[in-house]
Parts: sequence; C-alpha cells; structure tokens
Amino acid sequence: MALDDELRRLIAEGSHHAAATRAFEVFGPELYGFLVHTMGNESDAAEVFSEVGENVWSALPKFGFRCSARTWLYVLTRHAAARFRRSPWNHRGRRAGESQISDAIDRVRTATAPWLRTDIKDRFRALRDELDPDDRELLVLRVDRDLSWDDVARVMLACGLARGAVGMLQRARLRLLQATRTSPGNVAMPV
Repeated sequence: MALDDELRRLIAEGSHHAAATRAFEVFGPELYGFLVHTMGNESDAAEVFSEVGENVWSALPKFGFRCSARTWLYVLTRHAAARFRRSPWNHRGRRAGESQISDAIDRVRTATAPWLRTDIKDRFRALRDELDPDDRELLVLRVDRDLSWDDVARVMLACGLARGAVGMLQRARLRLLQATRTSPGNVAMPV
C-alpha cells in the first residue's frame, strides 16, 4: 500500500508529526465514524478519538508495520474504546489539547459529524444499538470499514480475545444476518 510506504519513510526520517498527521488525514474520518457507531454517542466518541490521537503520536515511532497502518490504527482505537468503557470517569474532559496532531483530530471530528446525523444513519444506528458492543464493533469493522475477516480477527485478537476468534466471528456474522432479517422495517444491511 502506498500510504504504508509513505508512513514508513516518514517514520524512518524521524518525521513523526508528519506521519501521524497523514495517518489521521487518511484514516481519521473512518476511525471517528467507527467510534460514533460503537460508542453510541458523539461525546464519548470524541473523548476516545482524542485519546487515540495521543496514542498514535506516542506509539508511532515503535510501529513495526507487522500489519497495515489501517489495521494498527483500528487496534489502537479499540484499545482506547475498551479503556474508556472500563473507567469512563477517568477519561471525562480529557482532550488532545496540546498534542501536536490536535488540529488534525479536530478537523476530522467536525468534518465527519454532519453525515453521521442523517435520518438513514439514525435508523441504522438504532439497529446497531440493539447489538452488544463486541457485535457492534464486528459489524462496523467488517461491513462499514470493509476490513477482511483476517484483519478483523487481528484487531479483535489484539484486544485480548481468545484464539477461537474466527469461530466467534462466524457466529457473530450469523447473528447479524438473523438480526437484519427480523428487524422492524426489514432494512437490508450487507454482511
């Protein structure tokens, strides 16, 4: 992937600020959208997204490209969301603030929010809200972000799931298919 090569070059040159900014320009909107869908509201998503920015900035020099940058960013995003869910009172009011990529984070957050409030998205959001958090994350990663099942498994395994993740992913896929067939209004969602 050309972006991975570009990021690898920037990191090798020691241009971590440029690499982090570029990663957020490309993947920020989809990561923020993922958080809005999985966190259930924009306020919590914004909190977690800011933490993701801080995490990317601090972890980028150590990123070894053992997977694509996109997959790695989803791993960091899921970790930040899991930490937020475990102890949200520790994260309230936390913002990237003085971080060197806060401008990129703010641009993504303001540019992405309007399309997330459309009527169609609200109907899909209501259906997604009926799912438990793990199933919701699976749905967003596989359907909305079009990650391969292998990349979904990498993201989920990096967050501490047992080695039986592939079977769990297949069971979740079947539950999602069943939920879309029995949902009110029978709104079709590709899985």
